[in-house]
Amino acid sequence: MARCTVVLITLNEERNIDRCLRSVAWADEIVVVDSFSTDGTVAKARAHTGRVYQHEYPGSTRQMERGIGYATGDWIFFIDGDEEVSPELAGEIRAVLRDPGDMAGYEILRKPMAFGRWILHGGWYPDWQFRFFRKDAYRVNHEEVHGGFDTAGKKGRLQGVVHHYTYETVFAYVARMNEYTSLEVSNRLRADPAARARWYNLLLSPLSHFLRMFIVKGGWRDGFHGFLLALLDATYAMLLYAKLWEYRMRQREGNGPLPPITNRDLNSVKLLR
Repeated sequence: MARCTVVLITLNEERNIDRCLRSVAWADEIVVVDSFSTDGTVAKARAHTGRVYQHEYPGSTRQMERGIGYATGDWIFFIDGDEEVSPELAGEIRAVLRDPGDMAGYEILRKPMAFGRWILHGGWYPDWQFRFFRKDAYRVNHEEVHGGFDTAGKKGRLQGVVHHYTYETVFAYVARMNEYTSLEVSNRLRADPAARARWYNLLLSPLSHFLRMFIVKGGWRDGFHGFLLALLDATYAMLLYAKLWEYRMRQREGNGPLPPITNRDLNSVKLLR
């Protein structure tokens, strides 16, 4: 039977980590890579595993690769601190480990909860994530935010779900959005060094995001939750272009330091708070 290492990266997940790690107690090994949490995350993690390490956060995929470097299993399964593996998915994973065949990895179905309700429309669900793969068969796309893993080998899908308890409050959503939109500027500039924001991007992109999420992708079926999430998604688009405009303006005029758009920059800003 193949061995599986669960890799978890954390930062201040005291509220969630017990639930998360209990759901992967079936694993042969659990590796936690923490970004110097200031709450009880590390102590709680050590109650579940002796493989707890701390490193400055360089971005999610790079931190995950650190976890892979500590792993001794043949297969890797990634989970976030605010997630929980369902018993059905755990059973499917164990079945794969008993007979991996020629598969290189699997996408996992993630079911999100936002503001206290399961969100089933608006592009939030189904949410397929490539999270379970052979240690020797993955490839990675490093981005400042929203990077990911894949494989050149044969890939399948498992039907059991990971429950994702994301965004308990609007405050949490807005705080994450502020960081993600800054990092997304870096992604845009990497993809297109000439990228810039024009006035109509700040008007039309938010409208497009709202209509696509709420109407085209059926967010209205989630009621007021769907409406609010579509509005917040539109706000995300507006902030992204506003920050891209600000970055280009500061570059051009040289009036002050450039806004932070990398994980290293944001880590420095947090240390100054």
